[in-house]
Amino acid sequence: MEDLSPPQVWRHFATLCRIPRSSGHEDRLRATLAAWARDRGLPVHEDRAGNLVIRKAATPGREDRPILVLQAHLDMVCQKLKESGHDFLVDPIRPVLEDGWVVANETTLGADNGIGVALAMAVLESTTLSHGPLEVLLTVDEESGMSGARGLAADALAGRLMINLDTEEWGKVYVGCAGGVDLRVHHHWPTDPVPADTVGYTLTLGGLRGGHSGVDIHLERGNAIKLLTRVLAALAPLELRLARLEGGTARNALPRDAEARVVGPVGREGEWRTTLDTLEGLLREEFVGVDDELHLRLSPPGPAPAAVLSLTAQRQALAALLSTPHGVRRWSRRLAGVVETSNNLGLVSLDCQPAGADFSAHFMIRSLLNSGQEALADQIAALFSLVGAHCEKEGAYPGWTPRPGSPLLAWFQGLHAREFGSPAEVTVIHAGLECGLLASKFPGLDIVSFGPDIRGAHAPGERVEITSVEAAWRLLTTLLAELPAGGPVAIQS
Repeated sequence: MEDLSPPQVWRHFATLCRIPRSSGHEDRLRATLAAWARDRGLPVHEDRAGNLVIRKAATPGREDRPILVLQAHLDMVCQKLKESGHDFLVDPIRPVLEDGWVVANETTLGADNGIGVALAMAVLESTTLSHGPLEVLLTVDEESGMSGARGLAADALAGRLMINLDTEEWGKVYVGCAGGVDLRVHHHWPTDPVPADTVGYTLTLGGLRGGHSGVDIHLERGNAIKLLTRVLAALAPLELRLARLEGGTARNALPRDAEARVVGPVGREGEWRTTLDTLEGLLREEFVGVDDELHLRLSPPGPAPAAVLSLTAQRQALAALLSTPHGVRRWSRRLAGVVETSNNLGLVSLDCQPAGADFSAHFMIRSLLNSGQEALADQIAALFSLVGAHCEKEGAYPGWTPRPGSPLLAWFQGLHAREFGSPAEVTVIHAGLECGLLASKFPGLDIVSFGPDIRGAHAPGERVEITSVEAAWRLLTTLLAELPAGGPVAIQS
């Protein structure tokens, strides 16, 4: 990757690809970056939450500039194709070049937010860039719960101007984002012994594209959990009994695969396969042009499992999963073309044993309105309470409220127009950036967010466009060089 431009950015991204960095496992990367910074005489602070703050003094003659904060997160979403043997705790990411993009074909690439980290590290490394005093904030656990941003001390940063580098659409500047809350559902259902004269099958639904549960939620891609639940309900009249259900790999990724262990009577395999062929055709028609690789698979008959859900519990479980909402709930009435509230059923697990069946589901609810996310979470919880399930909301974080009169935004737009011919498109993202939490911790913090083109974040095949990384570097270094004494407010006044 060092042959790509700008080489200093790609060199740092290559380092990130070599070091596993799933959420909650950033220790090795954090230690590597901290040692790198200390070797160059840069002050480093590691806080109790695991965040890094690296500071760099102003270049000579620019000491009077305000402190500028560059912010990105160290962790990445770890998703892989079902057939991949990749171990995200051990194996490096293996990127390739394809038609002007850097891509990981079997896994996520980690350009979200590795490119942001690489841009910041390249700034810290440079001995030729002109800039004022800098603080680089590299947070942990952004993708899994934002515990890094939550745990950041209120005195961790001195700067009140921030460039967030966690945006995935070049040519846009983000000035707001959705907040979110996780809803976890748990229940214990009764089971029955496996009926006599039955055989076991494994039923899988896969081949879906998946994607980011915020950025891609409006694209109406299939949710493997919801679709497999439909299939199971359709097979129930053919005496299907459910023994196990697993789907999804992360609450903030659209589920691409789901699998059920089921039991059926001897002699009805032909009816099951005919029904599944029909259902596969119907689903492929529904998702034509969206999830064209969708497929249903039924294994050959084999040994029966240890137990199955009771018939009453099976009806309740399937009804609850069928009824729960997924996808866009409401579009914003204030921001055209922006999703206001949505939900992703990201994970489900059901395992039947003779002593009973443990069930869990994990929903990620997002909204531009705190009241919107609370209302939808309460609705889903109320639905599952009808079958006696325990529901718990956790990890709520605020949205980032736009500041139309932001001096930083106005100055940013002027530079963008000069450098690239027009101002950036100002927008709000239906995804969780750390900006809302950080703005609540640091009163008066003025933030804008930008970055290169990244496609397929949170899904295998994630890619980043090379030319847009070069453009983002050009814009970032221009911002650093031209930030005026007194900050953007001085220009407006």
